[in-house]
Amino acid sequence: MASIADEIEAYIRHLIQKSPDGAIVIQRTEVAERFDCVPSQISYVLMTRFTPDRGYVVEGRRGGGGNIRVVKLDAEQQELAGLLQEIEAIDQARAFGLIVRVLEAGMISEREAGVMQSALKRDVLQIELPERDRVRARLLRAMLTAAFEGKGAF
Repeated sequence: MASIADEIEAYIRHLIQKSPDGAIVIQRTEVAERFDCVPSQISYVLMTRFTPDRGYVVEGRRGGGGNIRVVKLDAEQQELAGLLQEIEAIDQARAFGLIVRVLEAGMISEREAGVMQSALKRDVLQIELPERDRVRARLLRAMLTAAFEGKGAF
């Protein structure tokens, strides 16, 4: 017999499959009521079974009833999301290379790429190594996530 977590996962996957753009917005409390469980059970399923390495991004929304957006990533987006989660520090050359890769894949515009590169230059991030590379990684992750959210990619 399937566990409640398995049933919740199957339900959310079904909703995503029916969605024309591979994204859904749900409310924890509504899903919890449907499965007669506590909302934290829904959070557990989302945090453990809808991760970037499994091909999903989950975004919590504050206010407006606590909506949660779940997005199914395509293969390239999934690879990039996994890579971004793993990067704890990145030097300027690797960061620029990653930005070019995302640009060439058509996931960001030339203007967005230019803004990102300008913000990540070592003369802008006047911090000593290795902290500079950690800050650059956090900024890159935040900028790409924001750019992708605007395009429905993340």
